[in-house]
Amino acid sequence: MKSFLFLAIAIIFEIVATSALKTSEQFTKLIPTIITTIGYIGAFYFLSLALKTIPIGVAYAIWSGIGIVFITLVGVIFFKEIPDLAAIIGLVLIVAGVVVINVFSKTSTH
Repeated sequence: MKSFLFLAIAIIFEIVATSALKTSEQFTKLIPTIITTIGYIGAFYFLSLALKTIPIGVAYAIWSGIGIVFITLVGVIFFKEIPDLAAIIGLVLIVAGVVVINVFSKTSTH
């Protein structure tokens, strides 16, 4: 259970880092660049802790699935980037995939 907490923290760091990356303007703005760097370091550190007990494929599916959904929400709320129907369908399929892995896969219990 502790590993899933580490994974959640890693995802939060990744969301913050990716959001700051958008505002860094190709690393030309100092504060967003620093936030991006610290965010990705924190994300990979906590992901490495999660990988002690969570299989890498499962961890990455959760990481990327949740990250994509939340980054899309950040894009909508802060950058006015509205996804079209195809993007929304794709997001739903990604979430469904993560749910299937976590609910039905025996891999996720190892």
